[in-house]
Amino acid sequence: MKAYKGFNRDMTCRGFQYAEGQSYEMDGEPEVCKRGFHACANPLECLSYYEPGKSVYHEVELDGDVTKSDSDTKCAATKIKIGARLSISALCQAAFEYVRSHCTNEKNAKPGKPATAGDSGAATAGDSGAATAGDYGAATAGDYGAATAGYKGAATAGYKGAATAGDKGAATAGDSGAATAGDSGAATAGDSGAATARGSISVGKNGVGCVRGNNVRARGGMGAILVMAEEFTDNYDIAHHATITINGKRYKPDTWYCLNDKGLVVEAPAKKEAADE
Repeated sequence: MKAYKGFNRDMTCRGFQYAEGQSYEMDGEPEVCKRGFHACANPLECLSYYEPGKSVYHEVELDGDVTKSDSDTKCAATKIKIGARLSISALCQAAFEYVRSHCTNEKNAKPGKPATAGDSGAATAGDSGAATAGDYGAATAGDYGAATAGYKGAATAGYKGAATAGDKGAATAGDSGAATAGDSGAATAGDSGAATARGSISVGKNGVGCVRGNNVRARGGMGAILVMAEEFTDNYDIAHHATITINGKRYKPDTWYCLNDKGLVVEAPAKKEAADE
């Protein structure tokens, strides 16, 4: 099965040395968190075990006997092949594809029937469900769920969920979740989560956030990686961009940052520190 694995920067994991392109095999029965070669089906869950900035991530193939965790997508196997290294952005893209592939009818609030509401409506789905609402609507999904709302809508997903909102919308996802918002939108994700928006982003500890547009803002918890891209006002070309890591020294946790007219990262002016959107 296809999965994703985090390593220390030297490609070690729990004292065992790995190498890209190599295969490994063990005897006996695998057991999650105890023995076997471990990896996660959900790419973002790797961030819970190996912090961004201190780790590397690879796509892997698990084979042989494979056991799965009851609490998340972590697996243990007797065989593993180490694939290509993935950047943080590639890991996030893989996470979006993983969530999208799980938005099937059998995972909706009611088997065969998605939770869907029209404009200004409200749609709610339970754990692992999918909720979709139109413009100005509100979509809420539980843990591992996917929530999508249109223009000026609000999408909220729980732990390890995916929330997507359209232009001027607000997308919020829990720990290890993924939040995406359109133009002038606000995306917020919890610890080890990923947030993408054209407006402002906020992530928790060890989260990853990417924002572009005009007058962009970003903040994160300790260990978070923030990417900011400021566009020219008359087109969508990028005028300035910067990537920072919240380390508690140069860049402080839970503090809003922006780019000045020279492309340098500075603390956002007080007037831009509006309440969380």
